[in-house]
Order: sequence, then C-alpha cells, then structure tokens
Amino acid sequence: IFRNPMAAPDILGATSGAAFGAALAILCDAPRSIVTASAFGFSLLTVALVIFVSERAKGAKIMSLVLSGIMFSSLFTAGTSYIKLVADPTDQLPAITYWLIGSLNGIKIEEVAFASVFMAVGLIPLLLLRWRINVLTFGDDEARTMGVNAKRVRLIVIACSTLITAACVSVSGMIGWVGLVIPHLTRRLVGNNYRYLMPASMLSGAIFLLAVDNLARNLLTVEIPIGILTAFVGAPFFIYLITRKAGQE
Repeated sequence: IFRNPMAAPDILGATSGAAFGAALAILCDAPRSIVTASAFGFSLLTVALVIFVSERAKGAKIMSLVLSGIMFSSLFTAGTSYIKLVADPTDQLPAITYWLIGSLNGIKIEEVAFASVFMAVGLIPLLLLRWRINVLTFGDDEARTMGVNAKRVRLIVIACSTLITAACVSVSGMIGWVGLVIPHLTRRLVGNNYRYLMPASMLSGAIFLLAVDNLARNLLTVEIPIGILTAFVGAPFFIYLITRKAGQE
C-alpha cells in the first residue's frame, strides 16, 4: 500500500492518537471502559485527519499520506507528553506510563469482546481484498489496466487496518514491533503472495504476542510489561533481517 518496508500500524499516527486519547481519559480520572473508548476514538480520528489533509495536499498521494501521518503522530505525541507533564505524579502519571508501555494484564472479557467485533469488521474485508493488494504492488497504472481501482482499494485497506489497530491498542496499550517485524519474517516463510502472506501474518503475529506474553509473566517474579519485551526481541531481530538482506544483495 505504501511501497515502504518500514510501514507499520503507527505510520499514519493510529497508535499516537490512541495514546493521546488514553492519556487524556486517565488525566480526567475516567474508568477503564472510557479509557478504552477514548483511545479507540482518537485513533480513528487521527487517521481520518491524516487522510483529510493528504487528500488536499499537492504531489504524490502516498507520500502525502506518510508525511501527514508523521506530522499528526508528532502532534499527538507532543500532546501526550504535555498530559504526562501535568498529570498527578502519584497515581495518574504511573497509570499513563504503564498504559503506554503496553500489557495484556488485567484485560477483561468485555474488552476482548469489544475489540473482537471491530477486528472482525476490519479483518474480513482485508482477506477478501488479498488479490487486489497483489495487483497494487505493480503500481496504480497497472492496477487500473487490470480493472482495480487503486485509490478505492488503498482507502479500504487503510480504513480496515486502522480499525484493527485502534481496537487492539485501545485494549492492550502500545505494544510495538509486532506489526513491523512479524510480516517481514512471515514473508520469508510463505513468500510475497498476499493470498497466503496476510493470513499467515495474522496467525504469526498472534502466536508471537502470546509467546512473548508468557515469557513476560514467567521470566521474573514481577511481570514485565509486554511492550518492553517485544522491543527487546523485535529490534535485534529486525536488525538481523535487514543486515541479512543486505548481505544477500
């Protein structure tokens, strides 16, 4: 979609918007359900603003999307930093910090049900559009000659991906690296065909997250926030992937 190997769920600011929404709700002493809803809503709002601005920008649309995403991501990150600055250091600041690190601890079945509905709404269209995404890899002009509306497909994919990301992040907090590392690993296992790559990435990401969560709960007597472990595991592995590719070329 973005023709960029560094593309991840936060490239359009979805996670930064969710972080701001959650931090704002925690600052207002809102219950956990409102924190989840606020994170979900601000995540969707952020990507909607990114699309709105990019559609009115001149030049290449994909580049405009990415640049708008970087801009709004920085804006909401700054907002989150300000909220942390004015938050009560006794209880609000630790709660915000813990949410930003990310964890599956304490998630209730109601939150899982909430996230599952929106994840299903986003996952099903993506699975149905797999062959069209394959066509997009050839470029917009080639896709048009094959009867695929590249702009429409791209917007649908972005909307569905944002919905999935917002649902996940609103419940678990910011757990990084899963959406960046796992697809690259899966691509090496099943190839570039999205008919197989997309479902394989979904399953691999879920398995990886559960494995790291088990490690986080059992490695020490005190549970380590899963967001820390995914960074420790994901960053070196990603370095291995890019250096190995460079060596092969």
